[in-house]
Amino acid sequence: MTDTTVIKKSKNLKAPKLFPDELIDQLLAQVQNKDAGSILGESGLAGQLKKQLAERMLAAELTHHLETEGGQGKSGNHRNGTSPKTVITPNGELNLDIPRDRQATFEPQLVGKYQRRLPGFDDHVVSMYARGMSVREIQGHLLELYGLQVSPDLISTVTDEVLAEVEQWQQRPLEAMYPIVYFDALWLKIRDEGTVRNKAVYLALGIRADGRKEVLGLWIEQTEGAKFWLKVFNELKNRGLHDVLIAVVDGLRGFPEAIEAVYPAAQIQTCIVHLIRNSLNLASWKDRKPLAAALKPIYQAATAEAAAAALDAFAQSEWGRKFPTVAAMWQRQWEQVIPFFAYPPEVRRIIYTTDEIDKPQGRYFLIFMMSASAAIALRPACCQA
Repeated sequence: MTDTTVIKKSKNLKAPKLFPDELIDQLLAQVQNKDAGSILGESGLAGQLKKQLAERMLAAELTHHLETEGGQGKSGNHRNGTSPKTVITPNGELNLDIPRDRQATFEPQLVGKYQRRLPGFDDHVVSMYARGMSVREIQGHLLELYGLQVSPDLISTVTDEVLAEVEQWQQRPLEAMYPIVYFDALWLKIRDEGTVRNKAVYLALGIRADGRKEVLGLWIEQTEGAKFWLKVFNELKNRGLHDVLIAVVDGLRGFPEAIEAVYPAAQIQTCIVHLIRNSLNLASWKDRKPLAAALKPIYQAATAEAAAAALDAFAQSEWGRKFPTVAAMWQRQWEQVIPFFAYPPEVRRIIYTTDEIDKPQGRYFLIFMMSASAAIALRPACCQA
């Protein structure tokens, strides 16, 4: 027996403090009223700290600029005071004193020379726009919540700039081949003509040959069918995607006929995760865990033959008899389930799950792009002042 000690890491480890408690206490001591507005508000301690940090960084940028010019043999340039500038943040206005140089060669990076909006504000406006709010409603919302006086022209400028970038993203060229492409439908609540509706946003997520994942496109459609999917596949082909090896789907209507017309060599694979989730949705909460365990031998089988035997065994088991519709669902989709078993475990793991979408950064990207895509699709109906 050795003296080695195994230390178990706690799942709830606290992140190291960025600032010592003494510094925080010093800052709080300067606040007379210890209410939320005085500490966290834009005109309170947090706002003042944000202003001082930004101005300190801008001053450091100018110092670096002057030192760089001096090192290049350029002399005679000096600091030349400051000029006031108001920028719009997602939480309100921020009044800054921007440092200047005598020769006017300094171009700050933190807040650009002609920049009037900090990152986050544009996303906020587009999100409201995508939900069907008119320009005047957005204007009133920003004034009521953040005290921001913004003109209708500014809101229109923001939406036009961001939506132009999204349209460019939607039309960008693609790789010639993606070994695996997931096709799925996500749902988004969007205000359309004064009514909040659930709209399907169809997603194509490609896996490159090097394993990297890429969202190929987003489409909003009232109804799915062969005609819609034919339009999607032709768009992907026109953008340069000429070959798909495996298309992973979840029972999308009209999908097989459309993909066969554009990508006849593509193998259609039912999404195993969706099939499991759809099965568990037929059971009560208390039955879901044992039902999931009973299904596991099917999709973890080594071969298609072993999987078929496991499905037959499940149908005759206690859980199969209790939930006969589950076995029937797997049997109906079996022809599009069995390609899964022809691949080695490494490939199966990739086909089995689309966990990149469930990661926070993936979700945030999709929510923003879905909102912006919705705004583009519904622009005639929702952009009236």
